[in-house]
Amino acid sequence: MNDYKLNTKYKDRLFRLIFHEKKELLELYNAINKSYYTNPDDLEITTIEDVVYMGMRNDLSFIIGDEMNLYEHQSTFCPNLPLRGLFYFSSVYKAYIEPMKHKLYSTSELKIPFPQYIVFYNGIEEQPERQELKLSTLFIENGKEKAPALECTALVLNVNYGQNKELMERCKTLKEYAQFIDIIRRNLAQGMKHQEAVEQAIDKCIQNDILAEILRKNRSAIMNSILTEWDENEYREFLKEESWKEGHESGKCEGIREGKLDGIIGMVRLCQELQVPQDDALWKIAKAFSLTEEEARHYIAEYWD
Repeated sequence: MNDYKLNTKYKDRLFRLIFHEKKELLELYNAINKSYYTNPDDLEITTIEDVVYMGMRNDLSFIIGDEMNLYEHQSTFCPNLPLRGLFYFSSVYKAYIEPMKHKLYSTSELKIPFPQYIVFYNGIEEQPERQELKLSTLFIENGKEKAPALECTALVLNVNYGQNKELMERCKTLKEYAQFIDIIRRNLAQGMKHQEAVEQAIDKCIQNDILAEILRKNRSAIMNSILTEWDENEYREFLKEESWKEGHESGKCEGIREGKLDGIIGMVRLCQELQVPQDDALWKIAKAFSLTEEEARHYIAEYWD
């Protein structure tokens, strides 16, 4: 078995590796929109190459017809997707109008492509097949009945194997991508280590003509992408959650046996060790020990090295 060494330099997520070619991207677009474009060159790629999430590139942006499309892959659910989408679209539109920016100040309308934001979710947390996330739900409510000046809607599609079957039947590549990920997860559930699970899944898919051409052509890149993605994202989140539960329980017990302060200190240090953002740590500690936000903030300031 080859020894694939993890490289922390920015990589494409597997989803982006598969769909960055115009042929596969057009197939995906047609499946979502029930359209019948046949020429991949109808796509104009507008992806921003320096946008990185969790150390990896997970986005694809393109114009076709009169639509500006942003496709993004996520293996963890994030309620802030519309805000990220707003920032992304702002950058894409800015680049789009650059050649004609002088028209911004004219008396005639400057027409821009219609935005569409699709998120492809395949995490292990259960999510509906289809849901919309709106930027307006993130605004602080001020009690005034006013329409917000901004809105951005992310359509989140669950692309785990067995979900959104109608969409999968319209896009063979997406279905096979879901099958491939499902095989890896089944291997892991049987106790295989990550590298073995991925190697075996690649071999099995090639033998069964599942993403076969892509896997043969990009085997090394796909191995590196998946191992980085799973080790640095899903697997780390899994360990963090397990460690959090363990630390939470031991912290509570410690607080009961030795005093509440010891439990709080233990949890503060656990959060720091696991690189939990301080804002998240504050909320978790306040909830676990029935503290006010001010009290939790005091303990973090005191014991976070």
